[in-house]
Amino acid sequence: MTSSTARSIAVVGAGLVGMGWAIVFARAGHDVRVYDANPDLLVALPDRLAVSLADLLEFGLIKDPAAIADRVKIASSLADAVRGATYIQESILERVDVKQSLYQELDTLIDDDAIVGSSSSGIPSSEFTVGLSIAPRCLVAHPVNPPYLMPVVELVPATWTLPEAVDTVHALMEEVGQQPIRVTREVQGFILNRLQGVLLREAWALYEEGYCSLADIDTTISKGLGMRWSFMGPFETIDLNAPGGLADYAHRLGSLYQSIAAERPVHAPWSEALIKRADEERRAALPLEALPDRCTWRDRRLMALAAHQSTQEN
Repeated sequence: MTSSTARSIAVVGAGLVGMGWAIVFARAGHDVRVYDANPDLLVALPDRLAVSLADLLEFGLIKDPAAIADRVKIASSLADAVRGATYIQESILERVDVKQSLYQELDTLIDDDAIVGSSSSGIPSSEFTVGLSIAPRCLVAHPVNPPYLMPVVELVPATWTLPEAVDTVHALMEEVGQQPIRVTREVQGFILNRLQGVLLREAWALYEEGYCSLADIDTTISKGLGMRWSFMGPFETIDLNAPGGLADYAHRLGSLYQSIAAERPVHAPWSEALIKRADEERRAALPLEALPDRCTWRDRRLMALAAHQSTQEN
């Protein structure tokens, strides 16, 4: 997707998520300036960007990687990155104190009409924007990694976020090919991680109780539930799984799910012993040094899926 009106976008944070956002905005035709306090990440950015763009070209998901790369510029300072930017995507370390420090700087640097979206995975923006003059123009815009392949973006306002700021970011995300969802108010973990957390809770419990190996639990999702979930959500899934639709499914199987839920009324933490056992099983299947290659495999599989889905009608 290419925008008819190029904007100036700043991406603060040049890690995996920040680089992913740079691709999203540059792919849509916007000029992007990237800054990170870690100079090593900025030095490595062009090569990392080139690899991802080459893979996207191979799967037919972009047409001109050189043009996209040319729109991504490295900024020499935070002030240089945000100067004149209409939108800033913050993608720094997931720590309140680090974000507070950055937003205090942004409070003195950004234009009066600029909006800041945070890639925060679970920290609400109210925890790092309180008391700042820019607070009404700040919200969470949480992506799934990598954002250029996983289009959903959770838009989560603080109580003081201006509705028009949310509307503006919603429109921008749609324009650059993302799929924004509106979260009406702050909730710990937002929507995606709360849903993922419920699944993880049960997965850990089934593994701890010896019902299944990690590999078999993963296979249940990747070759079972995940096949449907790649193109429809849980409510549409159950709506299509009973002759009378969602209400029929709820009446048929509601008591089963209630019984399952009642078995685990108290949340059990992931113990160190459990984590150690699970990690040993994963490391036996995938040595730590092989993780980067497996991440590349994951991204290429996502590219193949995205390429296929682009040919399908919803």
